[in-house]
Amino acid sequence: MKRAVITGERQAELIDAPDPRPKEDWALVKVHATPMCTEYKAWVRGGKAQYLGHEAAGEVVEVAQPCKVKPGDRVVVQPQYPCGRCRLCVAGDYIHCQHTVNFQEFTGGPEGRATYAQYVLKPSWLLSPIPDGVPYEKAGLAICGLGPSFGAFEAMGVSAFDTVLITGIGPVGLGGVVNALYRGARVFVVDSVAWRVDLAKRMGAEQAFDPGDPDIVAKVRDLTDGRGVDCALDCSGTVAAERLCLDATRRKGKVAYVGECGQDLAIRISPDLIRTGITIIGSWHYNLNLYPRLMQVIEESPIIDLQISHVLPMSEVQRAFALCASHETAKVILKPWE
Repeated sequence: MKRAVITGERQAELIDAPDPRPKEDWALVKVHATPMCTEYKAWVRGGKAQYLGHEAAGEVVEVAQPCKVKPGDRVVVQPQYPCGRCRLCVAGDYIHCQHTVNFQEFTGGPEGRATYAQYVLKPSWLLSPIPDGVPYEKAGLAICGLGPSFGAFEAMGVSAFDTVLITGIGPVGLGGVVNALYRGARVFVVDSVAWRVDLAKRMGAEQAFDPGDPDIVAKVRDLTDGRGVDCALDCSGTVAAERLCLDATRRKGKVAYVGECGQDLAIRISPDLIRTGITIIGSWHYNLNLYPRLMQVIEESPIIDLQISHVLPMSEVQRAFALCASHETAKVILKPWE
């Protein structure tokens, strides 16, 4: 099979690799769509990377034994390699599993774990069915394109009664706009990239703010009868945006963080939490039992097509990384067989 690798600073190419084989209740999936995520950051930094990607949609082509899928099934390949047995996994919150499977130890080799590839191996219970009529490219949005914000909005109970602030409207944040508008919420966004702001407005975001504007909080309150937004979602992973979410949210409101960040956020327990009554939520993905509802968004949202800005052959992975690094994209999809 073909697999994409990063060979150096802003250098990527395709290599030949052995086809992986299914084992026990793991299935072999022929990948038809690979949504790109943060892998471009490694391409920019220049560190070599052999096994790229954690998002895919495709067709089951082989199983080792009868399991939850069969050859011919069209599936979304859910991320990670959780154990499938602990309380979190059984409850559907597998993304937080503390007993993940050692892929190479279980399969006997490294091939099949990357999704920037023509084949991927996955436990059959993590292969979610794609409804008839939904193309692979759109089905792939059920992972990072829509998944993080969907899970966060579920946790916050976002509805048509709410005004939502979204900071950082890259592919994940734009997915947040899709999810919030599908729920009927009023949407404000914060980003410095004009291309993204324009797309968010075309989607239906009511207000857009530049993160360098020192008066964002005051402007948000002016637009919300002096209260602040009901819910805020940070997708940027920057401390300034995380702080803005707290400051712009009304008392008894909710803030969720989905943007990865390794820096410290200074939270003052009394003024930020106790006296405001704000609830802070850390959210990574969504409970697997909610997959049918997320797929409903994909099938019914009138703006879902705007969430995919580019579909490229995987043979053009070098160009695809450059597009992602420009920050002028929504979700970029690779086609591994082209």
